[in-house]
Amino acid sequence: MHDQLLGTTQPVLSISLDPGESIIAEVGGFAWMTDSIAMAAADDARREPRLCVYTATGEAGVVAFAAKLPGRILSVEVGPGYEGCLVREFSFLAGTPGVRIAAEADPQAPGSPGSQGLALWRIGGSGRAWVELPGDVVRRELTAGQSLRAQPRHIGMFDSTVAVQVAEVQGITGRDDTYPCAVLSGPGVVWLRSMPSSLGHGPRPARERVVGLPGQPSSVPASTARLTALTAGLHSRNAIASTMFAIRASRPHGVRATTWLKSGAESVLVIACLPRG
Repeated sequence: MHDQLLGTTQPVLSISLDPGESIIAEVGGFAWMTDSIAMAAADDARREPRLCVYTATGEAGVVAFAAKLPGRILSVEVGPGYEGCLVREFSFLAGTPGVRIAAEADPQAPGSPGSQGLALWRIGGSGRAWVELPGDVVRRELTAGQSLRAQPRHIGMFDSTVAVQVAEVQGITGRDDTYPCAVLSGPGVVWLRSMPSSLGHGPRPARERVVGLPGQPSSVPASTARLTALTAGLHSRNAIASTMFAIRASRPHGVRATTWLKSGAESVLVIACLPRG
Protein backbone atom coordinates (compact mmCIF):
# COMPACT_ATOMS: atom_id res chain seq x y z
CA MET A 1 0.00 0.00 0.00
CA HIS A 2 1.24 3.45 -0.92
CA ASP A 3 -0.46 6.78 -0.24
CA GLN A 4 0.08 10.11 -1.94
CA LEU A 5 -1.40 13.55 -1.45
CA LEU A 6 -2.27 15.31 -4.71
CA GLY A 7 -3.01 18.99 -5.08
CA THR A 8 -2.54 21.78 -2.57
CA THR A 9 -5.56 23.96 -1.84
CA GLN A 10 -8.18 21.18 -1.81
CA PRO A 11 -6.08 18.02 -1.65
CA VAL A 12 -6.83 14.48 -2.78
CA LEU A 13 -5.68 11.33 -0.98
CA SER A 14 -4.63 8.76 -3.60
CA ILE A 15 -4.01 5.21 -2.30
CA SER A 16 -2.33 2.53 -4.42
CA LEU A 17 -3.27 -1.03 -3.43
CA ASP A 18 -1.56 -4.28 -4.33
CA PRO A 19 -3.81 -7.26 -5.17
CA GLY A 20 -5.67 -8.32 -2.04
CA GLU A 21 -5.01 -5.10 -0.11
CA SER A 22 -7.95 -3.08 1.22
CA ILE A 23 -8.84 0.32 2.59
CA ILE A 24 -11.97 1.43 4.47
CA ALA A 25 -13.92 4.65 4.02
CA GLU A 26 -17.45 5.96 4.28
CA VAL A 27 -19.99 4.50 1.87
CA GLY A 28 -19.83 6.57 -1.32
CA GLY A 29 -16.83 8.51 -0.03
CA PHE A 30 -14.48 7.82 -2.94
CA ALA A 31 -13.69 10.39 -5.65
CA TRP A 32 -12.47 7.95 -8.33
CA MET A 33 -10.94 4.47 -8.60
CA THR A 34 -9.55 2.07 -11.19
CA ASP A 35 -11.61 -0.86 -12.46
CA SER A 36 -9.67 -3.41 -10.38
CA ILE A 37 -11.12 -1.96 -7.14
CA ALA A 38 -14.11 -3.83 -5.71
CA MET A 39 -16.43 -2.40 -3.07
CA ALA A 40 -18.16 -4.31 -0.28
CA ALA A 41 -20.03 -3.29 2.86
CA ALA A 42 -18.00 -3.41 6.07
CA ASP A 43 -19.07 -5.80 8.81
CA ASP A 44 -20.58 -2.94 10.81
CA ALA A 45 -22.03 -1.06 7.82
CA ARG A 46 -25.41 -0.71 9.56
CA ARG A 47 -23.84 1.36 12.32
CA GLU A 48 -22.86 5.03 12.12
CA PRO A 49 -20.67 5.91 10.39
CA ARG A 50 -21.52 3.51 7.54
CA LEU A 51 -18.26 2.13 6.14
CA CYS A 52 -17.26 0.43 2.90
CA VAL A 53 -14.24 -1.77 2.11
CA TYR A 54 -12.32 -1.03 -1.11
CA THR A 55 -10.18 -3.98 -2.25
CA ALA A 56 -7.81 -4.43 -5.20
CA THR A 57 -8.79 -7.64 -7.00
CA GLY A 58 -6.77 -9.45 -9.66
CA GLU A 59 -4.27 -6.64 -10.10
CA ALA A 60 -3.03 -3.49 -8.41
CA GLY A 61 -5.39 -0.54 -8.31
CA VAL A 62 -5.86 3.03 -7.12
CA VAL A 63 -8.68 4.63 -5.15
CA ALA A 64 -8.80 8.34 -4.39
CA PHE A 65 -10.62 10.36 -1.74
CA ALA A 66 -11.00 14.13 -2.17
CA ALA A 67 -11.26 16.73 0.57
CA LYS A 68 -14.71 18.31 0.61
CA LEU A 69 -13.31 21.78 1.21
CA PRO A 70 -9.99 23.59 0.99
CA GLY A 71 -7.80 22.50 3.87
CA ARG A 72 -5.45 19.71 4.89
CA ILE A 73 -5.43 15.92 5.04
CA LEU A 74 -3.61 14.52 8.08
CA SER A 75 -2.34 10.98 8.69
CA VAL A 76 -2.86 9.36 12.12
CA GLU A 77 -1.17 6.18 13.37
CA VAL A 78 -3.22 4.32 16.01
CA GLY A 79 -2.30 1.21 17.96
CA PRO A 80 -0.22 0.17 21.00
CA GLY A 81 1.14 3.25 22.71
CA TYR A 82 -1.48 5.57 21.25
CA GLU A 83 -5.09 5.36 22.40
CA GLY A 84 -6.48 7.06 19.32
CA CYS A 85 -8.23 10.38 18.82
CA LEU A 86 -11.59 12.04 18.37
CA VAL A 87 -12.44 13.94 15.19
CA ARG A 88 -15.37 15.99 14.06
CA GLU A 89 -18.24 14.10 12.48
CA PHE A 90 -17.58 13.42 8.78
CA SER A 91 -13.86 14.32 9.08
CA PHE A 92 -12.69 10.70 8.73
CA LEU A 93 -11.52 10.16 5.15
CA ALA A 94 -10.06 6.63 5.00
CA GLY A 95 -8.20 4.03 7.04
CA THR A 96 -6.50 0.66 6.94
CA PRO A 97 -8.70 -2.36 7.80
CA GLY A 98 -7.52 -2.53 11.44
CA VAL A 99 -8.79 0.96 12.19
CA ARG A 100 -12.07 1.23 14.10
CA ILE A 101 -14.45 4.19 13.72
CA ALA A 102 -17.39 4.80 16.05
CA ALA A 103 -19.73 7.68 16.79
CA GLU A 104 -18.98 9.08 20.22
CA ALA A 105 -22.13 8.53 22.33
CA ASP A 106 -25.48 9.97 21.27
CA PRO A 107 -24.84 13.36 19.62
CA GLN A 108 -28.24 14.60 20.83
CA ALA A 109 -27.94 13.33 24.43
CA PRO A 110 -28.40 16.22 26.89
CA GLY A 111 -25.05 17.49 28.15
CA SER A 112 -23.00 15.71 25.49
CA PRO A 113 -20.61 17.69 23.24
CA GLY A 114 -22.78 16.70 20.27
CA SER A 115 -25.82 18.43 21.76
CA GLN A 116 -23.71 21.61 21.83
CA GLY A 117 -22.64 21.39 18.17
CA LEU A 118 -19.55 19.20 18.64
CA ALA A 119 -20.53 15.78 17.25
CA LEU A 120 -17.47 13.49 17.36
CA TRP A 121 -16.21 10.22 15.93
CA ARG A 122 -13.63 8.12 17.77
CA ILE A 123 -10.73 6.64 15.79
CA GLY A 124 -9.13 3.61 17.45
CA GLY A 125 -7.99 0.08 16.74
CA SER A 126 -4.68 -0.47 15.02
CA GLY A 127 -3.42 0.95 11.75
CA ARG A 128 -3.39 4.21 9.86
CA ALA A 129 -6.20 6.68 9.32
CA TRP A 130 -6.52 9.86 7.26
CA VAL A 131 -8.53 12.84 8.46
CA GLU A 132 -9.53 16.00 6.58
CA LEU A 133 -9.61 19.36 8.37
CA PRO A 134 -10.95 22.38 6.43
CA GLY A 135 -8.93 25.58 6.46
CA ASP A 136 -5.50 26.05 7.98
CA VAL A 137 -4.63 23.76 10.90
CA VAL A 138 -2.98 24.81 14.17
CA ARG A 139 -1.53 22.14 16.49
CA ARG A 140 -1.55 22.82 20.24
CA GLU A 141 -0.02 20.44 22.80
CA LEU A 142 -1.51 20.56 26.30
CA THR A 143 0.29 19.32 29.40
CA ALA A 144 -1.51 17.65 32.31
CA GLY A 145 -3.68 20.25 34.03
CA GLN A 146 -3.41 22.73 31.17
CA SER A 147 -6.58 23.76 29.36
CA LEU A 148 -7.58 25.61 26.22
CA ARG A 149 -10.87 27.37 25.54
CA ALA A 150 -12.12 27.23 21.98
CA GLN A 151 -15.19 27.98 19.93
CA PRO A 152 -16.52 24.42 19.17
CA ARG A 153 -16.78 25.16 15.43
CA HIS A 154 -12.98 25.55 15.26
CA ILE A 155 -12.12 22.22 16.93
CA GLY A 156 -10.92 19.69 14.35
CA MET A 157 -9.37 16.80 16.24
CA PHE A 158 -7.84 15.93 19.61
CA ASP A 159 -6.17 13.01 21.38
CA SER A 160 -8.47 10.71 23.34
CA THR A 161 -6.55 11.66 26.50
CA VAL A 162 -7.91 15.20 26.19
CA ALA A 163 -11.11 15.88 28.15
CA VAL A 164 -13.68 18.18 26.56
CA GLN A 165 -16.59 20.03 28.08
CA VAL A 166 -18.94 22.38 26.22
CA ALA A 167 -21.00 25.01 28.00
CA GLU A 168 -23.23 27.93 27.05
CA VAL A 169 -21.73 31.27 28.12
CA GLN A 170 -24.34 33.89 28.99
CA GLY A 171 -24.55 37.55 29.84
CA ILE A 172 -21.49 38.79 27.97
CA THR A 173 -23.36 41.67 26.30
CA GLY A 174 -25.94 42.20 29.00
CA ARG A 175 -28.60 40.63 26.79
CA ASP A 176 -30.15 37.18 26.76
CA ASP A 177 -27.85 35.90 24.02
CA THR A 178 -25.53 32.95 24.62
CA TYR A 179 -22.65 31.33 22.79
CA PRO A 180 -21.00 27.91 23.18
CA CYS A 181 -17.49 27.59 24.57
CA ALA A 182 -15.48 24.36 24.74
CA VAL A 183 -12.84 23.71 27.38
CA LEU A 184 -10.19 21.16 26.35
CA SER A 185 -8.03 19.84 29.20
CA GLY A 186 -4.71 18.02 28.77
CA PRO A 187 -2.65 16.03 28.55
CA GLY A 188 -2.72 15.59 24.78
CA VAL A 189 -2.69 17.34 21.43
CA VAL A 190 -5.48 19.45 19.93
CA TRP A 191 -5.73 20.30 16.21
CA LEU A 192 -7.68 23.51 15.56
CA ARG A 193 -9.11 24.48 12.17
CA SER A 194 -9.39 28.02 10.85
CA MET A 195 -12.56 27.25 8.86
CA PRO A 196 -15.53 26.90 11.24
CA SER A 197 -17.69 23.81 11.01
CA SER A 198 -20.80 25.79 9.99
CA LEU A 199 -19.00 26.31 6.67
CA GLY A 200 -17.87 22.69 6.68
CA HIS A 201 -19.40 19.56 5.26
CA GLY A 202 -22.53 20.81 3.51
CA PRO A 203 -25.72 22.27 4.99
CA ARG A 204 -26.41 21.70 8.65
CA PRO A 205 -29.42 19.56 9.58
CA ALA A 206 -32.65 21.49 9.99
CA ARG A 207 -33.42 22.60 13.53
CA GLU A 208 -36.92 23.44 14.71
CA ARG A 209 -37.95 25.83 17.43
CA VAL A 210 -41.37 27.10 18.49
CA VAL A 211 -41.23 30.86 18.89
CA GLY A 212 -44.88 31.78 19.39
CA LEU A 213 -47.17 34.08 17.42
CA PRO A 214 -46.79 37.88 17.64
CA GLY A 215 -48.65 39.23 20.64
CA GLN A 216 -48.88 35.81 22.30
CA PRO A 217 -46.71 34.41 25.11
CA SER A 218 -43.78 32.21 24.06
CA SER A 219 -45.51 29.20 25.63
CA VAL A 220 -48.38 28.59 23.20
CA PRO A 221 -50.91 25.88 24.08
CA ALA A 222 -50.90 22.94 21.68
CA SER A 223 -54.53 23.59 20.81
CA THR A 224 -53.77 27.02 19.31
CA ALA A 225 -51.86 28.25 16.30
CA ARG A 226 -48.08 28.32 16.55
CA LEU A 227 -45.17 29.75 14.64
CA THR A 228 -42.24 27.48 13.84
CA ALA A 229 -38.88 28.60 12.49
CA LEU A 230 -36.71 26.09 10.68
CA THR A 231 -33.05 27.06 10.51
CA ALA A 232 -32.11 24.98 7.52
CA GLY A 233 -28.68 26.33 6.62
CA LEU A 234 -29.80 26.98 3.05
CA HIS A 235 -27.48 29.08 0.93
CA SER A 236 -29.29 29.49 -2.39
CA ARG A 237 -32.64 30.77 -3.53
CA ASN A 238 -33.27 27.54 -5.45
CA ALA A 239 -32.79 25.46 -2.30
CA ILE A 240 -35.05 27.82 -0.34
CA ALA A 241 -37.74 27.75 -3.04
CA SER A 242 -37.65 23.94 -3.26
CA THR A 243 -37.94 23.56 0.49
CA MET A 244 -40.80 26.06 0.71
CA PHE A 245 -42.64 24.24 -2.11
CA ALA A 246 -42.33 20.93 -0.24
CA ILE A 247 -43.63 22.52 2.97
CA ARG A 248 -46.52 24.22 1.22
CA ALA A 249 -47.48 20.88 -0.33
CA SER A 250 -48.24 19.68 3.20
CA ARG A 251 -50.85 22.40 3.86
CA PRO A 252 -53.60 19.78 4.30
CA HIS A 253 -51.65 18.74 7.40
CA GLY A 254 -51.80 22.18 8.95
CA VAL A 255 -49.28 24.46 7.25
CA ARG A 256 -50.94 27.81 6.61
CA ALA A 257 -48.16 30.03 5.23
CA THR A 258 -44.43 30.17 4.70
CA THR A 259 -41.87 32.87 4.18
CA TRP A 260 -38.12 33.17 4.57
CA LEU A 261 -35.71 35.57 6.19
CA LYS A 262 -31.97 36.01 5.74
CA SER A 263 -29.91 35.94 8.94
CA GLY A 264 -26.15 36.10 8.42
CA ALA A 265 -24.96 32.96 6.62
CA GLU A 266 -28.24 31.16 7.29
CA SER A 267 -31.74 31.33 5.89
CA VAL A 268 -34.67 30.89 8.21
CA LEU A 269 -37.93 29.40 6.96
CA VAL A 270 -40.84 30.71 9.02
CA ILE A 271 -43.93 28.47 9.00
CA ALA A 272 -47.29 29.40 10.52
CA CYS A 273 -49.22 26.22 11.22
CA LEU A 274 -52.09 24.72 13.19
CA PRO A 275 -51.81 21.45 15.12
CA ARG A 276 -53.37 18.40 13.46
CA GLY A 277 -56.87 17.43 14.42
